[in-house]
Amino acid sequence: MPNRPECEGDFMTHSVMAKYHPGWNGKAKFMSVPKVRLYVDRPEEDNWLVHVGHVTDRGRWRTEPHAHPAYGQVIFIRNGEGVMNLEGSRVPFKGPCALVLPTDCVHGLDYELDVDRWVVTIEQSYLMQVNAKLNEFISFWALPRIIPLSCSADAGMEFYSLVGKLKQELESDAVGRVAGTEALLTTLLLMLVRQASLETPGHENSTRNDICLVDRFRKLIDLHYRESLPLQDYASMLAVSLVQLRAACASAAEQSPTKMIHARIITEAKRHLIFGDLSVEQVAFWLGFADAAYFTRFFRKEVGQAPSQFRVITRQSSQRKTLPQ
Repeated sequence: MPNRPECEGDFMTHSVMAKYHPGWNGKAKFMSVPKVRLYVDRPEEDNWLVHVGHVTDRGRWRTEPHAHPAYGQVIFIRNGEGVMNLEGSRVPFKGPCALVLPTDCVHGLDYELDVDRWVVTIEQSYLMQVNAKLNEFISFWALPRIIPLSCSADAGMEFYSLVGKLKQELESDAVGRVAGTEALLTTLLLMLVRQASLETPGHENSTRNDICLVDRFRKLIDLHYRESLPLQDYASMLAVSLVQLRAACASAAEQSPTKMIHARIITEAKRHLIFGDLSVEQVAFWLGFADAAYFTRFFRKEVGQAPSQFRVITRQSSQRKTLPQ
């Protein structure tokens, strides 16, 4: 079976929403990472919040690196193995395990033959609603994760049972279907949080308000990181003082607000350097830098390498790892 650049899930297809920047020598330059839109085939389900799909394709199955900014996913690998291309790094996985993919996380998946997998897709606003129930949920979705479920003989079977019950509840017309769905999804995520054994030393002394404030701040960074906004603008949008914002970030994220903004810029810079064909100068302009030389100094300070050096080394490393053994 040929490789197919499709999104996960037997119910969904995708539309690559490639945007372009009309500058740079008058030529259109496409964004380096496709933004994928997921949708349900049946019109009556346009307002769905959670979906469970069972992928039964035979043979090898591969997705090219992409992101879906409006949805989070948990992919349950019941058995089989493969490799996840995660922000340019190739990370192997083996079932039973769960792959946790936050919104806007750049990932590609290369499954070996006949991998049995279930895909739980959660709409972003609904995911935020569920996350508000527990501080650890917010931390859990902050990063992509591979969570092994082989630590005990029952872990994989228990998770498989939960996924099945969630799918059954979603497809039923029983009284309390919405409440039942939320309860099962919460239980499923709680099991993953416990299996992940999150190391969040800063959160023990963090208040719920601090964690929620930092989560809102991260979302604002995602919207405005290319605009070089002063910190005061972020604080004003959050309706807090600069002192409150700095204190919350120190408590809940163990970083300064400026460091968090810089980290987001570096993440996007790496994505373009790894996956895209834009020059270093074009990447700098795309990220809002007026001076490519300043971008190079900024990148070197944060990463320890010049952007051009990072691109060459990362791509060479990726090519070596994909050569047949």
